[in-house]
Amino acid sequence: MPSVSGPQILINKQHGQWGMSMRKNPVKSDLLAGKHVFGTMVFEFFTPGMPQIAKAAGAEFVLFDMEHSGVTIETLKGQIAACRGIGLVPMVRVPALQYHFIARCLDMGAMGIMVPMVESAAQAREIVSATRYPPLGRRGAAFSMAHDDYAGGSVADKIAAANERTLVIALVETVAGVAAVDEIAAVDGIDVVWMGHFDLTNFMGIPGQFEHPEYLLAVDAIVQAANRHGKVPGMMAADEVWAQNYLAKGFRVIAYGVDHLLLQRALGEGLSHMRKLVK
Repeated sequence: MPSVSGPQILINKQHGQWGMSMRKNPVKSDLLAGKHVFGTMVFEFFTPGMPQIAKAAGAEFVLFDMEHSGVTIETLKGQIAACRGIGLVPMVRVPALQYHFIARCLDMGAMGIMVPMVESAAQAREIVSATRYPPLGRRGAAFSMAHDDYAGGSVADKIAAANERTLVIALVETVAGVAAVDEIAAVDGIDVVWMGHFDLTNFMGIPGQFEHPEYLLAVDAIVQAANRHGKVPGMMAADEVWAQNYLAKGFRVIAYGVDHLLLQRALGEGLSHMRKLVK
């Protein structure tokens, strides 16, 4: 376990960092207060300026995808670091329910963790355990690291702060997940029940049919289970129409769009407009 001593203590004291409290997660506190929170997802553009671009656009969080993007841990660490000091909450969708994915992303400074294809209360409890230090869970100890901004201070205080600020998101996107959504939402430590719309229709055998009655019933079941247990329903909105429709259904945390698709759409609209002008 890294620690600070000797000259590092003096440096921290001289710069007012010794005992500095860990950064809080305003997304989690706003959701607990009943507010809506909006951000975006990053699949493609893991560039140095991406977090600041999202922040300047008004995003409250960025959800970096590891499941489909192929991004490496090292690259992701740089992206999370770029969120430091600008008031943007970094969150990560890990590829699978595995401790080393969850713990490493948290140690890099992620303030929220999304785990895909959650299908049982047992899985939900395993996720929560990986995000909490003992005795509440089994997260391994490493302090004066990226997640606590390399500062000194009370380890006990850091543990309490880290446990409190981490937003835990269970992604429900299969038929089995919907069948178990009530017990998943009931697990203490799960904060958000996120609806994965594309995978859900695929597993239901109705790929891309987002107006299908069975899909809409599943969406309602996810929202109702979340509300019943005091959790927050979340989803990704592809465009303004999606956002309007799903806000009306009760979703309170929404990732608006995906980075490359937002660029592609804006670019396509601009190019189409110019071509019409020269016809």
